Amino acid sequence: MEEKLIGIVSNYFSKISVAAIEIKDGTVSVGDTLHFLGHTTDCESRVNSMQIEHKSITAAKKGDSVGIKVPEKVRENDRVYKIVSD
Repeated sequence: MEEKLIGIVSNYFSKISVAAIEIKDGTVSVGDTLHFLGHTTDCESRVNSMQIEHKSITAAKKGDSVGIKVPEKVRENDRVYKIVSD
């Protein structure tokens, strides 16, 4: 499995378990698997839904800031990788 750096976590909302992610490179779509990596963070999550400004979307591109529900706590500045199958 290959991983491609696509962005960073800009915020985490613990009450609703949502990570705000700044997309710096590439795209993210519903169904993709993301890997969150930081000093104390190392988890994977499948994208079941995502939103921009409280509106549901199916894909996001470079420059977008999206909210994605995550299973574990992630932290600001954690790196976000998209897992791409060969």
